Amino acid sequence: MSRKEEFIQHITNGYLSKGESIILGGAILDGEALADAPIKVPLKTLNRHGLIAGATGTGKTKTIQVLSEQLSSFGIPVLMMDIKGDFSGIAKEGEEKSFITERHTKINIPYKTSSFPVELMSLSEQSGVRLRATVSEFGPVLFSRILDLNDTQAGVVSVIFKYCDDNKMPLLDLKDIKKVINYITEEGKAEIEENYGKISTSTTGTILRKIIELEQQGADLFFGEMSFDINDLMRFDENGKGYVNIIRLTDIQDKPKLFSTFMLSLLAEIYQQMPEKGDADQPELVIFIDEAHLIFKEASKTLLEQIETIVKLIRSKGVGVYFVTQNPMDVPSGVLAQLGLKIQHALRAFTANDRQAIKQTADNYPTSDYYKTDEVLTSLGIGEALVTALNEKGIPTPLAATMLRAPMSRMDVLTESEIQEINTKSKLVRKYSELIDRESAYEMLNKKIAVVEQEVTKQKEEKAAEKENKQSGDTTGAVTKSVIKVLTSATFIRGAFGVLSKLLRK
Repeated sequence: MSRKEEFIQHITNGYLSKGESIILGGAILDGEALADAPIKVPLKTLNRHGLIAGATGTGKTKTIQVLSEQLSSFGIPVLMMDIKGDFSGIAKEGEEKSFITERHTKINIPYKTSSFPVELMSLSEQSGVRLRATVSEFGPVLFSRILDLNDTQAGVVSVIFKYCDDNKMPLLDLKDIKKVINYITEEGKAEIEENYGKISTSTTGTILRKIIELEQQGADLFFGEMSFDINDLMRFDENGKGYVNIIRLTDIQDKPKLFSTFMLSLLAEIYQQMPEKGDADQPELVIFIDEAHLIFKEASKTLLEQIETIVKLIRSKGVGVYFVTQNPMDVPSGVLAQLGLKIQHALRAFTANDRQAIKQTADNYPTSDYYKTDEVLTSLGIGEALVTALNEKGIPTPLAATMLRAPMSRMDVLTESEIQEINTKSKLVRKYSELIDRESAYEMLNKKIAVVEQEVTKQKEEKAAEKENKQSGDTTGAVTKSVIKVLTSATFIRGAFGVLSKLLRK
């Protein structure tokens, strides 16, 4: 048996799948793409997470597009965090060109064009489905970790949430929690000390500054109502294709705190709400996080630990998370160890540090009798990658240099008119477009203030009458002071916390 025949058998046996699989492309040996060595990934193992890495311009975006198309075709919804804004073309049918036909002939995969159902989403003021969450849905622990608070400061945040809970005050946005912080250090200081213990003004000041930092990165647009329901990610079109949900993040590239805040809150909510799936035949949802290094860029140790924990646990809910970045070293080792599918595009070696990074990257892949991994990493062409996955038994498949199939949808972005067309037809855009400011403690206290103002007026009239009758005393002054105290303490509230907004709506 020739070396080529041995290799084909090696790949065929390694990537054999009895269940449904997505086909990424065909294996390459000695620079030749082989028609008889398809690279398959079982749907069954796609909840085991993955990594798509490689230098700029090597084809990572097209790889994500191919994966998303295949998943959608099998009725698996996708969530794509699109930092660069170059993924939206999946909504429109592609165009067959000669180089695509030639590529697919080499790897023996029929090519056809297709479009896929898309929802465009936004964390900011970009057009699309608005994604929001309330502060109360984060809870004191997660909110403290996002702010990178120490134990003492986190304890104060827990007191704030408990105080608002005890007083049935919904905590919806950042203005709410800022107002509560101001109140407990000023007008309500005595009340807090009596019921919850002393709180240092320096501690509340630190918490307030960190909230303002988060607010300056655009988080004030994210926190509020109505909250996004994660069930709206798991939708299908009339043909049974899973929706590809694209979160447009082009305007928050310089706001890593907001990006990591959203990503962590989303994963946490998905984990909390979705039921256990066990050993399912395919995932319920697959998430692609482009430019994943932004998540970890300014993340604290506690935040990294939280991300790692959720990544470990969320796969039991049938959710796969795929990190997309230039270098695998951008992803913390604890997260990297959780990843089953690895698609490594070419890396470039311009400096000694680059060469060291390539060596480290090569060490993360299975050894092979057919490749010198570090050399292959620098010689891969555009649309080619080293691939290793997990078979149906959870065993890593052989390392295979792969010529990847081409996307069936448009390999370019949508025009503004096309974006507008999608948003106009979207039911979710209409559902989440309205910014809700429901009645909360703010409105309730306004009603109380109106009553108090009437009482003030009445007391003034009585005082005037007493003066006329030469019956002045301290009673009126005491009442007036009492009223002023009520007014001062009442006006602090915008609406804070009680129970989760979703429970309130029930």
